[in-house]
Amino acid sequence: MRTQKKIKIALTGGIGTGKTYVSKHFLDIGIPVFYADDEAKKLYTSKIVLNFFAEKYGERFFTNEKLDLSKVAHSIFANPENRKEIESFIHPLVMQEFEEWTNKQSSSIVMMESAIIIEVGLKTYFDKIIVVDAPLDIRISRIKARYPQLSEQDILQRINTQIPQEEKCKHADIVING
Repeated sequence: MRTQKKIKIALTGGIGTGKTYVSKHFLDIGIPVFYADDEAKKLYTSKIVLNFFAEKYGERFFTNEKLDLSKVAHSIFANPENRKEIESFIHPLVMQEFEEWTNKQSSSIVMMESAIIIEVGLKTYFDKIIVVDAPLDIRISRIKARYPQLSEQDILQRINTQIPQEEKCKHADIVING
């Protein structure tokens, strides 16, 4: 039996652009969506990831013997070297999860929703790239609503760790205004 090649679509855009909202429309028409951020968060509780952090950073990212994701997030957004090192470990694991998930889907089209497809060099892995775009002021208000604990400075710091939206849009096959 020959397995059918699946069409892989990346749905990307910066934080607060409306990717998740747009992804729900693809779900509604029967295209399964893999949420990379959610899967990455699950991986942060896996033995392989916990061992990586313990070996690489000692107790620095742990609170009460558990990985403290707020410490990890702060370090990722504050220190480019840490971000690269952590992402280079996590992203292959997320892609492995995506491949396993893709193989279980009956649909001939699958989608990954992730803010950092372009940044981490995954553009060529996908058949099509859809970028969701939104003006900065709308993005900031959406992020404030979702994460009220973040200051505007924290929000802008997170936005600035990603490539500018204009650059992402240059890589798109389709741009959707969210």
